[in-house]
Amino acid sequence: MSSTEPRHTALDAVHRSLGATMTDFAGWDMPLRYGSERDEHLAVRTRAGLFDLSHMGEITVTGAEAAAFLNFALVGNIASVGVGRARYTMICQADGGILDDLIVYRLAETEYMVVANASNAQVVLDALTERAAGFAAEVRDDRDAYALIAVQGPESPGILKSLTDADLDGLKYYAGLPGTVAGVPALIARTGYTGEDGFELFVQPEHAVGLWQALTEAGEGVGLVPCGLSCRDTLRLEAGMPLYGHELSTSLTPFDAGLGRVVKFEKEGDFVGREALTEAAERAGQNPPRVLVGLVAEGRRVPRAGYAVVAGGEVVGEVTSGAPSPTLGKPIAMAYVDAAHAAPGTEGVGVDIRGTHEPYQVVALPFYKRQK
Repeated sequence: MSSTEPRHTALDAVHRSLGATMTDFAGWDMPLRYGSERDEHLAVRTRAGLFDLSHMGEITVTGAEAAAFLNFALVGNIASVGVGRARYTMICQADGGILDDLIVYRLAETEYMVVANASNAQVVLDALTERAAGFAAEVRDDRDAYALIAVQGPESPGILKSLTDADLDGLKYYAGLPGTVAGVPALIARTGYTGEDGFELFVQPEHAVGLWQALTEAGEGVGLVPCGLSCRDTLRLEAGMPLYGHELSTSLTPFDAGLGRVVKFEKEGDFVGREALTEAAERAGQNPPRVLVGLVAEGRRVPRAGYAVVAGGEVVGEVTSGAPSPTLGKPIAMAYVDAAHAAPGTEGVGVDIRGTHEPYQVVALPFYKRQK
């Protein structure tokens, strides 16, 4: 972190008026929680939660060769994404290491929006700008052009329907459509990170406060609450969704992370990391690397990132994310463990919590899956 002042979203004054506990996150001053993290978490699981995600990094790619460029720069087949659809993908180094995981929206025939994690937005922007050389494509930093508000949870479709005439029923998961919400133009997306149904609304920053207030009023009768980053983390953990810097990093390839499916070798032409990722795929097939698994505590002590996973007195893995699970009522963790200890139900696995080997059960991810 540099010594510069943290950045503020367009909703900063709103968060403070709601009594939010603020925290520095990737150079942004963001709400950690407004009240009880557990209450916010359960509101999203059972009713609805409202999130400010304006710290995410939006990068627009336009031009006649935008699709070909993104196919070269990213590991996914972006050219096959239809207009109005989105895709989860990754940007990797030449050695196959993950620079970031991304969502790419195809807004028009030759226009895409790449959404990067806040902590990696500059790295992704720099890499895309460098990789665009030789393509008829323009890479534009649009981080200041958008505020991003998410409404997540089973009541979210009803809340949003009361504020828009956009066809929400026709909006599939991993899709986006332009519309008007509470009188302001928005890109309405359905690509949540909580394990629940929900929507992300990309709007101009000057419209953020009005939209937040309209959503708050629309959700009053069904228990909508503002939610901070803390419950966002426990929600995505229960849903088994990776977080960059924890489950994903430059020292891991998508195959190491169990996400090799995002790498599309069948697409035409070369892409950054193709050769290294081909080798990584072969290695993973012959000799599986450590596997990302779920761990559920038998006791009450909470594992944290970096804690050792142990079995038979040996270190067999490492926790990447851990927290109390409000839905399960027990501490849970994601961890990379040796393949020999990765099968769900494996006995004798523990986590070294300050010198004590606390017993844990190995389970398949995700810990939580919503009823459709």
